[in-house]
Parts: sequence; C-alpha cells; structure tokens
Amino acid sequence: MHTRTWNVEILLTEEEGTTHARAQLQSEPTAAPLTGHGTSRVGPHDKDIPEIGDELAAARALSDLAGQLLGTSADDIAAATEEDVTLLQ
Repeated sequence: MHTRTWNVEILLTEEEGTTHARAQLQSEPTAAPLTGHGTSRVGPHDKDIPEIGDELAAARALSDLAGQLLGTSADDIAAATEEDVTLLQ
C-alpha cells in the first residue's frame, strides 16, 4: 500500500465588502504548485456575515483548483498514452 498526503492552503482576505480566496496545492516537492482563486461579495440587501463570504470564496477557489487538477491529469494521461484525453467532472 502506498499513501500520500497532499495539503491545500487557503488564504482568505477581505477588502471593501469582497472576500478573496486563494487555494494552493503543492502535490509533489518537484511539481509546480496549482493555485485556484475565488471571490464572494455581500449583496446590497444582504446581512454582512463574514463566515458565509469566507465559505463561498473558499468553495469557489477549491472548485477552480479542482478544474486545474483535472486539466493537469488530462495532460499527463495524454502525454503517457499519446492520445487526446477529455476528463469529465
């Protein structure tokens, strides 16, 4: 059995009613990190509840990161098989 641990670091910042999230994955020591981005904003008629903005921005950043990881996987499979590859979410 082979076990690996990948860690994702999420950085949240808030500026003028907008929450920005950056989710970064360093999968292997020699691989370039992948970074996903997401934002959320408080609507003009919504209560300002920072926790909800953090959750939404982080979810969007992780979704962006997941899409990039699928793209990387498709590229790696294509390189190994020398065939066109399309991966579905």
